[in-house]
Amino acid sequence: MYGWIWRHLPGNAWVKALISIMLVMAVVYALFQYVFPWAEPLLPFNDVTVDNQ
Repeated sequence: MYGWIWRHLPGNAWVKALISIMLVMAVVYALFQYVFPWAEPLLPFNDVTVDNQ
């Protein structure tokens, strides 16, 4: 998959590297802004079984 993306990006190696970094940053931004907040109520992080003693 990464090879396919690399072959289809325009420019030389430096331009491809810069575009790849920008793509990774966009994916991380989308995950933190949209996916993780949406999924947080569905995850059992607040369902603890230990009593306060």
